[in-house]
Amino acid sequence: MWSHRIVLSAGVVVLALLVLGDAPQRPVRPEPVAVGPGIPRPPIVSRKAWRANEGMVRDRATYTGAVSAVFLHHTGHLNGYDCADAPRMLRAMQEDHVESEGWDDIGYNFVVDRCGTIYEGRAGGVGRPVRGAHTKGFNADSIGIAALGTFGPGATVPKALEAGIVKVAAWKLRPEADPRGTVRLVSTNDESKYKKGEAAELHVISGHRDSFRTNCPGDVLYKRLPAIRESVARLRKR
Repeated sequence: MWSHRIVLSAGVVVLALLVLGDAPQRPVRPEPVAVGPGIPRPPIVSRKAWRANEGMVRDRATYTGAVSAVFLHHTGHLNGYDCADAPRMLRAMQEDHVESEGWDDIGYNFVVDRCGTIYEGRAGGVGRPVRGAHTKGFNADSIGIAALGTFGPGATVPKALEAGIVKVAAWKLRPEADPRGTVRLVSTNDESKYKKGEAAELHVISGHRDSFRTNCPGDVLYKRLPAIRESVARLRKR
């Protein structure tokens, strides 16, 4: 639900227009907030706008160091959804992550739909290094970006969705990070491919399967990772 304010020069008169329904309008572009090397924050649909259930959140957000790695996921939803239904899908996903998975909140830091709309995922502030629950063993100093859909064999990755992933990854990575390079991360538990305390050399932009035994983010999206890395690097050079 979005509100627009009109301030008349004759006086301070504020008119609020409330738009009913779940479908988000085009996100209002916020003031640039430099997180990467001069990269402005892309438009992001807030938790308030997609009506996240804040009463369901079990604990306050925790924060880690600067974002040194991005882990790409897919959510497993059918791909033929109407983008207007994305807020409802996010609410159901939040409920599943909390009630079924036992997490404090939705696990991903950001979710991108097939129309390229970027949604705030886990609570704590999009401009801050919020510790997510997206990649076991490697939630510290990283973010999880989830593509809304399923990207196994035979699927296609919409250009708008890929562009949304590129924008948020370019913005969130710390200035010194090389999107085409690697990063050394230390596993924090034994549930990943790496034992607790073991160092892993991973791509700065990795797929979930790189650190965990899973098919996520799907074969088709995983094959797009080299192109995504190049696009993020180009965007950060502008």
